[in-house]
Amino acid sequence: MFRVTIDRQACAGIFACLVRDDRFVEGAEGLATLDPEAAERLHRSDTEVTAVFAEGRERAEQAATACPPDAITVEDIDACEPGEPAEVGGCR
Repeated sequence: MFRVTIDRQACAGIFACLVRDDRFVEGAEGLATLDPEAAERLHRSDTEVTAVFAEGRERAEQAATACPPDAITVEDIDACEPGEPAEVGGCR
């Protein structure tokens, strides 16, 4: 499992991520976001969008690398990470 986080304050709406991974989509406010239908879990706040995926890490990393303002991070996670909201990390 891995987590993708989009820093909404750093996103410039360039959308280089969209052409590298179809799980990235344009949000209503003109910034990149993640398709909730494609994610295992997704959490949105005013400052970030975070989603957990089981597969396709290489595509997510390509999207993060293509992001000029470095607004996207990809990191491995355990299925359950303490202190993380249930909808993001899977802790129940």
